[in-house]
Amino acid sequence: MKYILILLLSVFVSNAQIQKEQLDLMPWPQKIDLGTGTFALNKNFKVNITGNPNSRIFIGATSFLRRLDNRTGLFLPQNFLTQINESSEAELQINCGSAGKIEINENESYELIVTSSKITLNAPNDLGTLHGLETLLQLLQNNSTSYYFPTVSITDAPRFTWRGLMIDASRHFQPVAVIKRNLDAMASMKMNVFHWHLADDQGWRIQIKKLPKLTDLGSNGNFYSQEEIKDIVRYADERGILVVPEIDIPGHASALLAAYPEIGSRVDNGIGSYAIQTNSGIYNAVLDPTNPKTYQLLEEIFDEVCPLFPGAYFHIGGDENNGKEWASNPRIQEFMKKNKFSGKHDLQTYFNMRLIPMLKKHSKKLMGWEEIMTDKMSKDAIIHAWRGVNEGLQPGESLIKAAKNGYNTVLSNGFYIDLMLSIATHYQNESLSKNALLSPEEKARILGGEAAMWSELATPLNIDSRIWPRTAAIAERLWSNENVNDLQSLYERLKTISFRLEEVGITHIRNKEVILRNISNNQNTIALNDFSNVCEPLKNYKRNGGGKKYRMHSPLTLFADACTVDASDAIDFNFAVKKYLDNKNIENEVVVTNFFRKWIKMNTDLIIVSSNAPLVQPLLPLSQKLSEISEQLLLLIEKKKNSDKSKLNVLIEQANIRNDADVELAVLSGIKLLL
Repeated sequence: MKYILILLLSVFVSNAQIQKEQLDLMPWPQKIDLGTGTFALNKNFKVNITGNPNSRIFIGATSFLRRLDNRTGLFLPQNFLTQINESSEAELQINCGSAGKIEINENESYELIVTSSKITLNAPNDLGTLHGLETLLQLLQNNSTSYYFPTVSITDAPRFTWRGLMIDASRHFQPVAVIKRNLDAMASMKMNVFHWHLADDQGWRIQIKKLPKLTDLGSNGNFYSQEEIKDIVRYADERGILVVPEIDIPGHASALLAAYPEIGSRVDNGIGSYAIQTNSGIYNAVLDPTNPKTYQLLEEIFDEVCPLFPGAYFHIGGDENNGKEWASNPRIQEFMKKNKFSGKHDLQTYFNMRLIPMLKKHSKKLMGWEEIMTDKMSKDAIIHAWRGVNEGLQPGESLIKAAKNGYNTVLSNGFYIDLMLSIATHYQNESLSKNALLSPEEKARILGGEAAMWSELATPLNIDSRIWPRTAAIAERLWSNENVNDLQSLYERLKTISFRLEEVGITHIRNKEVILRNISNNQNTIALNDFSNVCEPLKNYKRNGGGKKYRMHSPLTLFADACTVDASDAIDFNFAVKKYLDNKNIENEVVVTNFFRKWIKMNTDLIIVSSNAPLVQPLLPLSQKLSEISEQLLLLIEKKKNSDKSKLNVLIEQANIRNDADVELAVLSGIKLLL
């Protein structure tokens, strides 16, 4: 009888009405209608494809099957899909109209219908089909004994056509494996543009066969061969992702000029006048726009690089040129005077305009950071808006200015994930929505946005934790309706989404333990993990102190590298505090005070670990402050005796001062509320 009851309960659960709030979909679809039944998954499940798709659909459908099989352990019989109409009786029928093109403004829509006996995925092309397969995977549910899909009808399409991620491989080189796993994660979040930053002051990262000195002298041995570039572009194409290369010029050129100093703007630009930079920051190194050899060398570079990237866009950077070398070079100043250039912006526009025909020869459109936007810049250029409040501008100001001035534009301001700002900051980035003053034609010029991952403090070990899962929230902002903005829903769904990113190879969860084991000297890491869940890395580049503290070879295996934005216990604690202040019942009080007891014990345990782990020592002052604050707050809340509020305020102030651990206590806002 007991087993019959369990069986009946499992049947009831699998057929219970699922609510939208229970679905962990991301990005959230444009339209979703839930039914009342379920599609029960079994080991005979198969997929059939009809239509005239690109061959990438077979790779995508096969990957879908393997991921589904890995989750369920059903040993699905279907192996590799290689052709259309392989299994007309299959439970999942994919109807794909045509081959999608990897370009902007391609139709990426899809329709997904799940009934109790059949699943149908319709899309105009294979790009929409790939998105639909990701949604279907996210719909998978289970009870204690089986897996199933809820019956549902979904009609979906992206809000913006440009949904990108930029990875800087110049500051810290990111091997092929890092790029590929992030492409897989992008595809799972329906992102479609990979912006690859390949050259900067700290390294030249792309092989130019005709100019071997670029990698011999400008890369420290870390670069991508042309075959590796082709492999990654092909890998991205199979996942519906456009690759946009960036070679940053005329500034940020130290590595390029270390190889070819003769095209630099310094008066003395002989051998040895430039070197690869090992610190981050803005340097004076800039190409000479008045030297014909500059354009000859750049054309040779473009002639090799452009054919490696089939897409229509080439990013030339163009940012943060301080113009100091131009200003101190009499010959360049004479050139500017002769051509009636009023300043460095006119000279840089002259330089940029010289690049357009070089790129046009390869059917490429020029794209650059917003500094390229001047009165004389070609309207064919795409403006990449990145500056905001930190640069003295209003959020979205450059984006709107570009659209009004007739440029297609892409937003990264508010999406700089290397700033270590909260998920909420990126998710609530309203710059894309503040377009009320734009005409429909001007709004159409806003192509979308990009998460920007600069790698001054990111190595292959920790870069995934800096990109994910926050970029999933950015992906939703770029795909879903702007009215999809519930933060609590986002946090709940991200718990599953973050875990599922491991399925495609992302290491943001597992590598945290790798770093903590190193810090603990292979001792128990429980206390370290607990402390990391209330600490976050310093934000807005404060950790690197203007690029002076960390160099390109400095260790990034420290406590701050294990900590992430949106520290999990901090989120839970701050929520518990607000709930307690709304209702000071015993239940809510216990939740809050249990955090304090946990942190007091944590500090004791960290002291024990530190006796054989020098890397734990820098954490102890901050941990001790949190322990002392916790002791005082226990006295205050439980009213055992009067706590010293002045001492509490001093402790909180001390805990808020920069520390050797390069982290901040993310629970301080909740603690302050209690006072």
